Amino acid sequence: MTTAKEKKQIQEEFKNRMDESELLNCMRCGFCLPSCPTYIESGFQESHSPRGRIALMKAVADGLIEPDEDVERSLALCLGCRACEPVCPAGVNYGQLLEEARDIINQNKKHKPGVHLLRKAAFKGLFPHQNRMQAAAGLLGLYQRSGLQTAVRKTGMLSILPEHLRTMEKVLPPVPKRKDMKERPRFLPAAHSVQKRAAFFSGCLMDTLFLATNHATTSLLQAAGCEIVIPDGQACCGALHGHSGEKETGKELAKRNIASFEALEIDYIITNAGGCGAFLQEYAHLLKDEPEWAERARHFTRKLKDFSSVLVELGFHEKNLQAQTPHTVTYQDSCHLRNVMHTSEEPRQLLKNIEGAEYREMEKADSCCGSAGIYNIVESEMSMKILDSKMKSAKKTEAGVIVTANPGCLLQMQLGIQREGLSSRVRAVHLADYLLEAMNLS
Repeated sequence: MTTAKEKKQIQEEFKNRMDESELLNCMRCGFCLPSCPTYIESGFQESHSPRGRIALMKAVADGLIEPDEDVERSLALCLGCRACEPVCPAGVNYGQLLEEARDIINQNKKHKPGVHLLRKAAFKGLFPHQNRMQAAAGLLGLYQRSGLQTAVRKTGMLSILPEHLRTMEKVLPPVPKRKDMKERPRFLPAAHSVQKRAAFFSGCLMDTLFLATNHATTSLLQAAGCEIVIPDGQACCGALHGHSGEKETGKELAKRNIASFEALEIDYIITNAGGCGAFLQEYAHLLKDEPEWAERARHFTRKLKDFSSVLVELGFHEKNLQAQTPHTVTYQDSCHLRNVMHTSEEPRQLLKNIEGAEYREMEKADSCCGSAGIYNIVESEMSMKILDSKMKSAKKTEAGVIVTANPGCLLQMQLGIQREGLSSRVRAVHLADYLLEAMNLS
């Protein structure tokens, strides 16, 4: 429950910090409504649409309504998928408004003790420190390899968890050993003549739970003619912080990453996770009010590209790629890769050029799968509704492989496959891993 004092402070900060010109840019035209998953799945509730949420933000900033539990609930239920932005005729930067509003609310309310400790442990104690991420992932790997996972499943101990979390435990990837995580090389030569010099943003979860996918990505880039530097000192991108009302920590991580990459003589900074890439792309906005960092952030973002864009630019899609067995494949867009990094055709171009794999476009492939960072954990009911709708579209393609380009999306689609009882004939795979299979290098 937000106190009267907290509400007053939140209202004052909405007035001072929210971008009024951006709020006024919304013309209330409603073009965003058909693209908003929460608006559709909530039964077309206006307060759960982008237009409705902007109206609430403006009303709080103008002092017309209090920032009560209903306002907070509306903002919390938003996926932050930003599908509203490409269809907005006024070009409203909705995602930036959402993150600012969430930060104001989070920083000016008192969380319950348990929630406060959990947030502090995750956002400040774990994600900013890659050595701790490796240690945590190492424990998970030990759980998987030691036989404890099998024992826990047999005893039914997981039954205390909600159904979607029990299923999620089943779809977690095999975690590499901590030694393998620590022994990552810092320079990788091109497989043949050097076409480009690139720096690879390895990420936090991507370089622990999804280390194999990072290896697949760099192998593809090497084959395409990139020599790759993986700089020390880089950290978590800060996306979870930015989306969850921890803006200041997000800024700290942004500065660490900019400092780690800016001295390198490179053509690109490459990412392979749509959610990370989108937040990295927003560093210039995140640091716009800090003169000593603003231009450095713009220089950083100008070099940022998704690995699929670089592969197409270097002609990798023209290589002789061959499916290991004939099958049908479809693609699920990463919302942030599509809506923020504006990368959607390149993954499809790569998939369509694999011999033996019939590509079928998924209906509403550009709509959110319901993962959205930790949304599928904190807003599980809405997340599962969205996932169920997504799986209806996936099943219509009759694809044996569902490809995506973001770790959260990947786990969510694997979760959907399990929920639908399709695990014996359908698999979800990251684009990098799938392309490496087609090269017969895996």
